Amino acid sequence: MKNLLHLKCNMKPLKCQHFRSNILHLWCKMLSSDQIRGARAILRLGQAELAESADVSLETVKRIESMEGELRIRLDTLTKIKTALEKAGIEFIAENGGGPGVRLRKAKR
Repeated sequence: MKNLLHLKCNMKPLKCQHFRSNILHLWCKMLSSDQIRGARAILRLGQAELAESADVSLETVKRIESMEGELRIRLDTLTKIKTALEKAGIEFIAENGGGPGVRLRKAKR
């Protein structure tokens, strides 16, 4: 499954007590809560604005941004947030030795 997603993530099915079924949760190293907060700051977006543009709840954004270490969220939620920030002009920078980060994407000429 990792090869199909092209992500550096450890996926583990967990028993979800709310739905009483197995759902796929993601322990993700592809983005950090610091990167999400940093991207919001660069764009001068509030948590509510990000939640609306990503079509997730405000509580979800608050919970994700308060996490330390690897994000423990569903892949579809992470994808929505990442896509919303990228559409707004954010480029996520990989670890590549200098640490992960974010920046505004250069305007195309």
